[in-house]
Amino acid sequence: MIYTLTTNPAIDMNISTMGIKRKEVNRTFDTVYSANGKGLNVSFVLKYFGLDSTVMGFFGGFSGDYIIKETKKKGINIIPTMIEDEITRINIFLNDGEGEFKFVNSGSFVDSDKQEEMLNVLRNLNDLEYLTINGSLPPGIDPDYYDKILNICKEKETKVIIDISSPKLKELLKYKPFLIKPNDEEIKDIFGIEITNKEDVIKVLEFLYKSGAQNIFLTMGEKGSYFYNGENIYFATAQKVKLMSSACAGDSALAGFLSIWLENPDNIENALKRASATGANVAESNAIGNLKKVEEYTKNIKVRRVG
Repeated sequence: MIYTLTTNPAIDMNISTMGIKRKEVNRTFDTVYSANGKGLNVSFVLKYFGLDSTVMGFFGGFSGDYIIKETKKKGINIIPTMIEDEITRINIFLNDGEGEFKFVNSGSFVDSDKQEEMLNVLRNLNDLEYLTINGSLPPGIDPDYYDKILNICKEKETKVIIDISSPKLKELLKYKPFLIKPNDEEIKDIFGIEITNKEDVIKVLEFLYKSGAQNIFLTMGEKGSYFYNGENIYFATAQKVKLMSSACAGDSALAGFLSIWLENPDNIENALKRASATGANVAESNAIGNLKKVEEYTKNIKVRRVG
C-alpha cells in the first residue's frame, strides 16, 4: 500500500481579480476551494489514475474536518491525527490578471503527544510498502522528526519518497530514500547549487545519487524535468500553458510519475510524459481535480536520454 504523509495540510483558496487597488473593494471571481497539502494532492492524483493510497496527517477544526470529508468523498482512505484547539491552515493564491500572489500560512501547532501518536500509527501499519513524505512541517515539530519517521521506515523496509523544501533534506539522504523530488529552486536553497545549463543538471543529479538518493525526479517548471536512477539520465519537455496557479502542480507531476513508475520502473519515458502533462494541466486549470487534458498533453511531451 502507498501511504502519503502530509504533516501540514491546508485548504487552498484560489481566486482571480482584475487588478488590486488599495482602500477599494476588490471584487474576485473563479473562486476554487481545495482540500490540499502536498501528500493529499499526491493521493488525489493517484486516485485519478487508478491507484489506491491512504492519506495521513494532522488535522484540526472546521478546516481539518472539511479536508477529511473531501478526501473521503473521493473514495480515498484517510487516517487523521486530530489536534485539539487548532485550525488547519487556509492558504490564498490570488491571480490579478498579470501574475500570481501566494499567501501561505505557517499552520497549526502540533504538540509532542500528537507527534508520538502519528509515529505509533506508522509503527503499527502492516502494509507500509511505500511512504511519501510531502511538504512543510507545522509549528511545534522539529526537523529531527523526519529522522524518527525514516528510522521506522528503515525497520519496516519501507520505500520512502521525499518531497520537502527543508534544508533537512540534505541530511536525510543518508537514509537512502527510494526517490526524491526536488525542483531547481530547492536545489539552490538547500544545496547551494544554481542550475544554469544541462551540465549543471548532470552534476546535480550525480551528486544527489552519490549522496544517497536511489532515484531523483527533478522538476524545473517550463524548463522541463529530469529523472536519474544511477544508470541513465532522462529529460522531458514541458507543455506550454497559461499559468493560472502553480499550487499543486509539482505534487501532481510527482503523482503522475509514480502512477506509472511504481508499477513499471522500466517505463520511465511514459512516466515522465504523464508527469509533465499532469503538472501542466493542473497549473492551467487552477484545480487539482481537473485533469481532462492530460492525455492530450502527453502526446506533446518529448523524452530523451541526456549526458
